[in-house]
Amino acid sequence: MDDKLRAKRESFDKIPVVDIGPLLDGSNEYGVAKVIRWALSNAGFMYVKNHGIPQDFVDSVFDVSRRFFDLPLSKKMELHVSKSDVAFRGYIEPFGENTDPGKTSDLKECFDIGPERSTLEGPFFGPNQWPSNLAEFRELTYGYHQKMVELAKKLLQGIALSLDQSESYFESFMRQPMSIQRLLHYPPQSGYISEEVIGIGAHTDYGHLTILAQDDVGGLQVMNRDGDWVEGIPIHGTFVINIGDLIQRLTNDVYLANMHRVVNTSGRERYSIPFFIDADFNAIIEPLPSCVTESNPLRYNRVTCGEYKFARFAASYAHLTKA
Repeated sequence: MDDKLRAKRESFDKIPVVDIGPLLDGSNEYGVAKVIRWALSNAGFMYVKNHGIPQDFVDSVFDVSRRFFDLPLSKKMELHVSKSDVAFRGYIEPFGENTDPGKTSDLKECFDIGPERSTLEGPFFGPNQWPSNLAEFRELTYGYHQKMVELAKKLLQGIALSLDQSESYFESFMRQPMSIQRLLHYPPQSGYISEEVIGIGAHTDYGHLTILAQDDVGGLQVMNRDGDWVEGIPIHGTFVINIGDLIQRLTNDVYLANMHRVVNTSGRERYSIPFFIDADFNAIIEPLPSCVTESNPLRYNRVTCGEYKFARFAASYAHLTKA
């Protein structure tokens, strides 16, 4: 393996496992917010436990995800993301989306759903595509999406408190938030591996918040403040939480949207279930006044959430770059 792809075997002892039980039940929201502030300003990542999502439900979604990816390629291609136009719903074959296209081709396959709509309304909003021959797939994956929406809103309340805002701060521009529930499959790699082809190339997430469920295979790598790649070791019963570009912009770089990638050299198939949530498409994102100081001057102009995210997607999806 290319030395550039090696990660240190560290347990992220500088990134806390945050017990968010007191945030969810209201017993100590500010105590949790204080730990969130440390994590997001130093690492941009954290594990969360006591999140309220039953592990057996998470396991059932992993199971149906494996069954979907085991389908013949021809069946999966019937649900190809290009058929959803700019709603970005459906199946993406290996190398069909590349997050670092100037350097890496992504050896992964995906399936994406989002808020259900009867017709295409515009970028990120349209009908979901569903496999017709896979029992429980729709019920489980959409049910998981809905649970993630609610958990994300609670986490954003904690992030708002960590920034000395009211816990309802994000609500005003998240009335119809964009969200994507993704299923991911990473085949194992062997032999000599270089940055040209890995599971997913180095990137920051584009929007507000990501909630990631990992299996026990590993392969997630996160860049620390020293520029070293560190393994995001799976911890049973937790989710991995990270923020995206728009929260970094909102906080004027006080919080860090950190680079990460996946390199699967385990010899096993890797599956993960990331959920992404953003603000409303037309929401204006600009630095909080409290994050702009003499020592940290204004770094970003205002942007529209949807336009920013769509531009990032357009550079990654083959069916748009070929248009």
